[in-house]
Amino acid sequence: MFGVVLWLVSNKIGVKDRDQKMSKTSPGSFISGVLLGTALGAITGLLVAPRTGRETRQLLKKSADALPELAEDVSTSVQIQADRLSESALRKWDQTLSRLQEAIAAGVDATKQERQTLKHTKPEVPAESRPSVSDYKL
Repeated sequence: MFGVVLWLVSNKIGVKDRDQKMSKTSPGSFISGVLLGTALGAITGLLVAPRTGRETRQLLKKSADALPELAEDVSTSVQIQADRLSESALRKWDQTLSRLQEAIAAGVDATKQERQTLKHTKPEVPAESRPSVSDYKL
């Protein structure tokens, strides 16, 4: 029944007209459509439900009564997961910091060694800059 109504509405508007109308609609009409769809879905669900009204109300009441406990369980689970992620991030941060400190220390040591090497070695003059025999007047 609901499918027939949707089919009639979509054929009456037409795909092209519907696309043009949707592009010009405001957010308020979208929200109105969502609310209308929710109401129609709820009414259809209640009409097609295999339970009586009393059974449905009892089921809804039990579900509503279980919500606080479910919310507490979810909250606890989220808190535990957040703690695990926090600990993991802290461990990774510490490892990264240690590696960075080691790399900096290695860089400082290499710089000191290179500086010492440069102080103790005489700079060699490249062969191109040395005077050759032909440069002297005989």
